[in-house]
Amino acid sequence: MRAVIVAIGVAFLVSLFCTPIAIKVFTRLKAGQPIRAEGPAMHQGKKGTPTMGGVVFILATVIAYVAGHLALTTLPDAQIAQVEPTITALVLLGLMVFSGAVGFIDDFLKVRKRHSGGLNKRGKLAGQILVGAIFGVVALYFPSSMTDVRGNATNTETVGSTMLSFIRDIPALEIGKIGAVIVIILVVMAATNGVNLTDGLDGLATGASVMVLAAYALIAFWQYRHWCADPNYTEAYCYTVRDPLEIALIAGAAAGACVGFLWWNTSPARIFMGDTGALGLGGLIAGMAMSTRTILLLPIIGGLFVIITMSVVIQIISFRTTGKRVFRMSPLQHHFELAGWSEVNIVVRFWIIAGIGVAIALGLFYSEFLAAVS
Repeated sequence: MRAVIVAIGVAFLVSLFCTPIAIKVFTRLKAGQPIRAEGPAMHQGKKGTPTMGGVVFILATVIAYVAGHLALTTLPDAQIAQVEPTITALVLLGLMVFSGAVGFIDDFLKVRKRHSGGLNKRGKLAGQILVGAIFGVVALYFPSSMTDVRGNATNTETVGSTMLSFIRDIPALEIGKIGAVIVIILVVMAATNGVNLTDGLDGLATGASVMVLAAYALIAFWQYRHWCADPNYTEAYCYTVRDPLEIALIAGAAAGACVGFLWWNTSPARIFMGDTGALGLGGLIAGMAMSTRTILLLPIIGGLFVIITMSVVIQIISFRTTGKRVFRMSPLQHHFELAGWSEVNIVVRFWIIAGIGVAIALGLFYSEFLAAVS
């Protein structure tokens, strides 16, 4: 627990104090966010606000991970096997950094062209598929070699699973390694685009991501406390995952980094996360679902992202089939803007929806544990 707290604190402080520096640097570089002409008229006042702020909390998460590992050196010998960096950390941080890199290219092109177009849809999609495929393969083909203090193998799990999962792996839904890699790619695409579509109002995606990441930190730490690889824990209802403490540490660090960034990102935002931050967070959230074996629980934990994504899908299908729009504008948050809601009201109410989804998911997770115990 000490390592997770250290990681959260370091990430928060790095993000809190480095974001103003990023604001000055990106402002000096004239890296202002172009605003879509067809977007809500009230957004034109945000033109020129520096973007690519996601670089700050991605960097803060990586630094906090290192700091958390320094704290791990004080743990008892029975837990010392996780002190060394693991494949789990490589996959999770890799998904965050390289998904963020795809978003950075998009942001850079927007700034350079002074246009909201950025990277074309095919280029962005190709980047998401490539990142998902690379780290999906790593997640499925590199089992753990963790041993206990006697040198006996205690955990030979991979980061990902060849079975679909809800709260645990579902043996009846075995899909094989190739199928699992495809699922990981789809989850990465869904999560990155979901967070990206939600990022449209000051603080909306950042605050929702804090809740989702905090939920995964709790889930992963609970799995660590009831871990099948722990030689001191032998109950039948333990969790078969790889490196749950690593997952909790990274999720907590990312949540802390987002809170520090949110200080500067709330309305009126002094900096936007941009596609750099949105795709980075989406990639990490996808990795969290995969590594905690809760892939089918992700649509509930990230319920707000699902609702907003579906609003876009519904709008597109309706317009192409009937020529009519269901919403005044999509994504959904812009519909309420045009309906007269203030930006702050929309953000807070959508945060409440995000919190409800997280609460339901955590309730399902814990109720499954109680059922297993009984």
